[in-house]
Amino acid sequence: MAGAKHTPLYEEHLELGAKIVEFGGWEMPLHYPQGILSEHLATRKYGGLFDISHMCRLRISGRDGLPFLQYVLTSNAAALLPGIAQYTIIPDETGGAIDDGYLYRVSDSDYLLVTNAANAEKDWQWLQQYTPRFPDLAFEDVTGNLAMFALQGPKTKAVLEAVIGNKTGIPEPLLNRLINSELMGADVTIARTGYTGEPLGFELFQPADMAASIWRKLLDSGEEHGIVPVGLGARDTLRLEAGFPLYGQELGTDADGRDIPIFALSAARFAVSFSPVKGDFIGRETLYQQFQEVKLRREARLDTPDDKLLVPRSIYLMALLGDGIARAGSQVLVDDRTVGKVTSGTVVPYWKFEGSGTMTTPGDESARRTICLAYLDAGLSEGQKTEVIIRDKPVSAVIVTHLVNPVEDGSRLFVFTVDCQGDGQLAGLGSGDPFLF
Repeated sequence: MAGAKHTPLYEEHLELGAKIVEFGGWEMPLHYPQGILSEHLATRKYGGLFDISHMCRLRISGRDGLPFLQYVLTSNAAALLPGIAQYTIIPDETGGAIDDGYLYRVSDSDYLLVTNAANAEKDWQWLQQYTPRFPDLAFEDVTGNLAMFALQGPKTKAVLEAVIGNKTGIPEPLLNRLINSELMGADVTIARTGYTGEPLGFELFQPADMAASIWRKLLDSGEEHGIVPVGLGARDTLRLEAGFPLYGQELGTDADGRDIPIFALSAARFAVSFSPVKGDFIGRETLYQQFQEVKLRREARLDTPDDKLLVPRSIYLMALLGDGIARAGSQVLVDDRTVGKVTSGTVVPYWKFEGSGTMTTPGDESARRTICLAYLDAGLSEGQKTEVIIRDKPVSAVIVTHLVNPVEDGSRLFVFTVDCQGDGQLAGLGSGDPFLF
């Protein structure tokens, strides 16, 4: 892997016995000796520590920092107070996505935009072309100076409190909150964000030269709580289980090379703002037309011919009911008619739950389910039966909007959710309750 880049933790990964692979120009751990499934399960029950220093980190500041962000992103950056983050998308002029990412307002005038590692050069070049419009703008790539970890799972709060030494050094228990703290003498930004679907999770930004020391400290302190290092393999199965999109699969271009409209993602309703405060931005007119079309479809008032639709397909989460693994590119059928293709698919493990009601907790037994995301004709809904073509054979599947577990007798589906109140204790609920993430 000549020419591949290394994060500040590369030697740590080697010492832990990680299987190293190339990803987005970086040599990264795919998994450690315990394997992807064990790392996935450990994250859900205890916690996982991920090196995500390969992701692109861009710092935006200056008097024109906010106007710049308002113009080049879909979200309303003016809605961010210091200490808050938001999901956002970098749009193009035609309503497609250059990339997606997270925007953190670190201080009054300092923002941090985190985007995908594989798109780092493309994102930088795309955003750079608009900087001349904003003369009082400081725009800097800080990927090499600032390491980034994700610490995700139910036991992670206790670990952070122990390492920091107090409870005030971590953000309040609300999604997308962040705080500037001190850890082992280093200035660290800690955010309640993540890509695993865990209601209790953190992402940490620390100086690159302190990364290895902080990594070891977190693992040492987390060992008694079951915290393990986790690689890219389980990071992908965790995000897929949560139904989160990945650029290059659910966002960007489809299997036929056509742009995927931003509003093909359900997450677009959180990432795109048409607030008058935001004003004009790249692709606004087309995105507003996409939004109106999706809204009319939801209200069953859409009469636009199929060949005129701006958002002809949407991303759906599906559970497979038969044997086989749906891979990207697999055809999906409804009533023997092709309605689209799988974008991501895998087998994910899950803990069998014990107890009932709010006392439900993950037990000691695990099982596996096969799930996928697919780009399918818009207008389909939860419960729609489908077939996925796997090795030239149709396998039954169903569109879902949340995670479902079969109960022991297989006679019905049991839905579980995560209680996001307090610090994210797991709670089992009956059928019909949503999976919150």
